[in-house]
Amino acid sequence: MLSSGMSYRALTLALALLTLTGPAHAAEKSREVGQYVDLQPVALPIVVQGRLVNYVFVYVRVNFRNGVDIARVRDKEPMFRDALVRQGHRTPFVVPNDWKRVDEAKLVAALTRDAAAITGPNVVSSVVVTSQAPQKSVITPGA
Repeated sequence: MLSSGMSYRALTLALALLTLTGPAHAAEKSREVGQYVDLQPVALPIVVQGRLVNYVFVYVRVNFRNGVDIARVRDKEPMFRDALVRQGHRTPFVVPNDWKRVDEAKLVAALTRDAAAITGPNVVSSVVVTSQAPQKSVITPGA
């Protein structure tokens, strides 16, 4: 039941105004984006003595400097992934005593170089491996 001072018409008007301002506020929030791009997960091979022993799924974030046209560089996400796959197959990022993860330092160094070549100089601030997940649990000999 409505209070004596509020009519159905006033309530309807108030609800309509809330409905109209809600999406506008949500659109403002969606425009607030970080200066980074998260790559889709990439399966990188673990190759030991010419033999494929595992795959590790890596999740990588490429961070950009402030002031970069983020929409332009986000469109390059497939190029970053392609560069990572090519590097990972050319020279696998193998940790000699652990076949369930990749060598993050080597991966970061390689992708940082490739990302800078893709975007141009002074665009990429850093590359970070955010997560790794092996396809299967394998036992490293001698471990």
